[in-house]
Amino acid sequence: MDDLLDSRPMLSTLTHLECPRPACRTTLDPSRPQNLCPACRSPVLARYDLAKARATFNMESLKARTASMWRYEEVLPSADPVTLGEGMTPLLHTTRLGETLGLAKLYIKDEGQNPTNSFKARGLSAAVTMARALGVRTIALPTAGNAGGAAAAYAARAGLQCIVAMPSDTPAAIVLECRAFGAEVYLIDGLISDCGVFIAEQALRHGWFEVSTLKEPYRIEGKKTMGYELWEEFGGILPDVIVYPTGGGVGLIGMWKAFEELEAMSLIDDRRPRMIAAQAEGCAPIVRAFQQHAPASERWEHAATVAAGLRVPKPLGDFLILQGIYESRGEAIAVTDEELMQACREMARLEGIFAAPEGGAGLAAIQRLAAEGKVRRDESIVLFNTGGGYKYLEAWQAALTE
Repeated sequence: MDDLLDSRPMLSTLTHLECPRPACRTTLDPSRPQNLCPACRSPVLARYDLAKARATFNMESLKARTASMWRYEEVLPSADPVTLGEGMTPLLHTTRLGETLGLAKLYIKDEGQNPTNSFKARGLSAAVTMARALGVRTIALPTAGNAGGAAAAYAARAGLQCIVAMPSDTPAAIVLECRAFGAEVYLIDGLISDCGVFIAEQALRHGWFEVSTLKEPYRIEGKKTMGYELWEEFGGILPDVIVYPTGGGVGLIGMWKAFEELEAMSLIDDRRPRMIAAQAEGCAPIVRAFQQHAPASERWEHAATVAAGLRVPKPLGDFLILQGIYESRGEAIAVTDEELMQACREMARLEGIFAAPEGGAGLAAIQRLAAEGKVRRDESIVLFNTGGGYKYLEAWQAALTE
């Protein structure tokens, strides 16, 4: 057992995997490596015996547990985690920034303080944990940046081989990070979607196991812990509004899943935060679908934005992202690169948070909501800064010399 965890056995209640599409609902065996639903090619989700989980999962029992995301052991998939201490990131009440917007309860959940400097640590900890448990020897994924670094780090921790494909214009620090952890890195002229095609073809040829976004069921399980942490940090309730920078959107989907699980365990009622997806104007397939009230998105052609993590032309889980937005009476907002980098500067100047461009997109979306009177002064609003700015020095250099 890893020394970052408690010495007692963990209490996972994982029972099966399930396709979330109502017309399908295919179930799969979690004791074997699984990718997409074989019947309809949808992402599949992990399901738990929540009645059993409820017997030991409560606010009091959490007090004595490890200060990592694996404290939520009943609703996570494995008893032997591959961990670097991910999760339990600070929730900062940003009063100075809030004053500029007329918002008294503005918070930033700073995911840049995770191992490998981003929220991707959560998902890849869970994915690599299960890959190792199921006998996988080599993992492979496309990435716009931070997921590659996290995958490489956790693969190194687990003793697995890691293959990463990323756009050739990925920030240099991320490329170096992946190689430092021992990953085999392929730089592709194109977007993350082009990298995805490369990985899918090569994985089939070489027997690699794909841990691409939502192509396996466990990255979402790590990401959903952001929702559990908010529940815990807000004392057993949820904030009024969550603003989430949305590329692949796994965190938004995961938090929505966490809230459903909490309700099923009778730990919250049916009230939900309004889920706000923040995107860049140069790649905004979710915003366009939301404006059309469509159930899924269309591919965004010629995607371009300085926020590399938002440059996802068509998210695989778009129907799940949009479901969470619609059911919560939320919104999807696109901002310019200039607006998101200016928002990053404000975050740094007023609150000492050196944010990734994606976090700036979330703040710029809040600025828009506040200006339009769509958020109230007394509402609790949580912005997820999904990563640190240190890997995006090229973008920051350009923003500071304008």
